[in-house]
Amino acid sequence: MQIKYKMCEEWFLQAEYDMETAEAMFNSGRYIYTIFMIHLSIEKALKGIYAKTFEENPPKTHHLLYLIEKIQTKISFEISESIFAPIREIDKVSIPVRYPENLAELSKNYTKETTFQILTKAKEILTWLKYQ
Repeated sequence: MQIKYKMCEEWFLQAEYDMETAEAMFNSGRYIYTIFMIHLSIEKALKGIYAKTFEENPPKTHHLLYLIEKIQTKISFEISESIFAPIREIDKVSIPVRYPENLAELSKNYTKETTFQILTKAKEILTWLKYQ
């Protein structure tokens, strides 16, 4: 039981650290990396829930929806659309922000305003995930 708690706790510590890094990237105007770190933060929080639920290390994946599906096979993990929709959007941008085909074009999609909205919602999601 203690190992399970420690694994979960470590994933959430890292998720919080990554969200703080997302904020630092936002404040420095690095909006694509803000999105990248948001994804990483939510991924680690989900892996924390996975570790707590299954009492084992989570799979090596970046796919947020896959992690949610796996968790839902074991426990009742009800996610409102107001939480699920942004997670789905964050999941979709994982590959483009990791490996942009055209940096200038991608940068047009993540303006200061757009990125701020995503960051604000991601912080709400992280808080929600911590209490699951």
